Amino acid sequence: MLSLRELSITRGQGAAGHAVHLPSLELATGEVMAVVGPSGCGKSTLLEAIGLLLTPTALERFTLGSERTDLTALLQARNERALAEIRSRDLGFLLQSGGLLPFLSVRDNIALPRRLLGMPVHSERVAHACDVLGLEPLLDKRPGALSIGERQRTAFVRAMAHEPRLLLADEPTAALDPQAGERLFGLIVSLVQELQMAALVVSHDLALVTHFQLPRLAATLTPGGCRFAPDT
Repeated sequence: MLSLRELSITRGQGAAGHAVHLPSLELATGEVMAVVGPSGCGKSTLLEAIGLLLTPTALERFTLGSERTDLTALLQARNERALAEIRSRDLGFLLQSGGLLPFLSVRDNIALPRRLLGMPVHSERVAHACDVLGLEPLLDKRPGALSIGERQRTAFVRAMAHEPRLLLADEPTAALDPQAGERLFGLIVSLVQELQMAALVVSHDLALVTHFQLPRLAATLTPGGCRFAPDT
């Protein structure tokens, strides 16, 4: 589903610069991989680059999907229109902040990505996710009336509502209690397998990563930056 070679991103300049380097990554259909490492090492930066939100400073290969759509040239040429179409159709983002639109209800926030793509608003999988995560009583509320944990759960359902190829989740359980965190992690794993997606999940909760036996993309600090590689 995802194949990357020699991806590098640099933020800042000179002594204040921080470089993130990913030599290689292969992510199969139905696979969930945890991105782990100390705070500030560049996990979110890596996720943003893979999510086509940052232009890499170096890139050898970037393909997405079973037909291996080549995104390398689009990124190098900074073809923002084509990249925006791919982001809306093929990628699902779950950010730490949630990113919900405050003027829409929970129901309409979740439905938005499906509406934008011309998909039917109703989805049995979305309804199932709302049920598992306890969102049914909250559907007509706006984000301002929700707790941080409720907003995070809503943001997850919105991120997968349009059934993207690749789900990118940045600390999805950070604001959840242990039981809710385990339910969300379990739902991510089951839906990724059911929908034949793939997912990269940034997490500091190594107990959950171990419980679900997720492969890891681990950070190693280097002078001036960080290197990520599958933890074998």
